[in-house]
Amino acid sequence: MLAGLILRFLCGVGGLWVAAHVVHGISYDSFGSLLAAALILGVLNAVLRPILLILTLPITILTLGLFLLVLNAGMLGLTAVFLHGFHVNGFWAALWGSLIVSVAGWIGAMLVQD
Repeated sequence: MLAGLILRFLCGVGGLWVAAHVVHGISYDSFGSLLAAALILGVLNAVLRPILLILTLPITILTLGLFLLVLNAGMLGLTAVFLHGFHVNGFWAALWGSLIVSVAGWIGAMLVQD
């Protein structure tokens, strides 16, 4: 269980690292801030995202689920607000970065199957 959690965390770190190198507008100051960003993003996704999913359910249904992309971008942007060493400049950078991080998280979930 702990090994799976660590593997998923490392996939999240990898996703943020790739996003910072691929998406113009996402950057980090040090590797420590990248690790902290992955930790904060994981906590936000575990605590705040389910609440926001319920609150935005009507618009998510209306947009056939596409609003979830906006929600993921918001979580990435909120991570940058909480952590000064991690920077996301604008909605589009957050959107593309969140797509990359989501793919990395999906890969991590596939590797950790219970």
